[in-house]
Amino acid sequence: MKTLAVLSLGCCLLGGVPAYAAKVDFAKITCKEFFDAHKADANLLIAWLSGYYREDDDPPVFDGDEFKADAKKLADYCAAHPNDTVTKAADRAFAD
Repeated sequence: MKTLAVLSLGCCLLGGVPAYAAKVDFAKITCKEFFDAHKADANLLIAWLSGYYREDDDPPVFDGDEFKADAKKLADYCAAHPNDTVTKAADRAFAD
C-alpha cells in the first residue's frame, strides 16, 4: 500500500504516467545504466525507492526537502560508484 501511495504521488507530481519501460529491476541495473536510460523518469523512480526504503511504521508524509536530500545522496553515490547496482546504491544512500 505504501508503494502504491508513493507511486501515485509521483505520478501526480510529475503530471501523469511516465513513458519508461514497464519494468526496472533495481537489483540488476547499474547506477550508470539507470541514470543513462531513465533521466526523464529518475525523480519518479527515486521517489519509489525512497518509499520502499522507509520503515513500515513511518508516517505517510511526503517531505519535498527530504526527497531532494535522498535523491542527491543517491545521485552522489552513483556518480562515485557507476558500476554498483541501484539497490546497492540505495542501501548505502538511504541507510540511516
